[in-house]
Amino acid sequence: MANPWAGEVALVIDGERRVLRLTLGALAELEAGLQAGSLLELVQRFERGGYSTSDVLALIVAGLRGNGWTGLAADLLQAEIEGGPLAAARVAAQLLARAFIVPESQ
Repeated sequence: MANPWAGEVALVIDGERRVLRLTLGALAELEAGLQAGSLLELVQRFERGGYSTSDVLALIVAGLRGNGWTGLAADLLQAEIEGGPLAAARVAAQLLARAFIVPESQ
């Protein structure tokens, strides 16, 4: 189970449930690989709905790496994501939000 208090989000990739999280190292790698600027700019793109599919893929890769995955973005190009691109975008946005906010108690 994904733990929102630890910034975790779950995503099913090729039939396997994966837990993603953005560690400091994963965030640093993500920022270094962004085409445009900083994490703040990425957050702003998501807030206004102006993110790209490459933003979503970069966040998914960073989240997987933050939980120990050693693959490459290219490994996900043919992957089947449960829920499709919209689910992937939702998970990417949740990852980004959970990296910078404390979830409300349930």
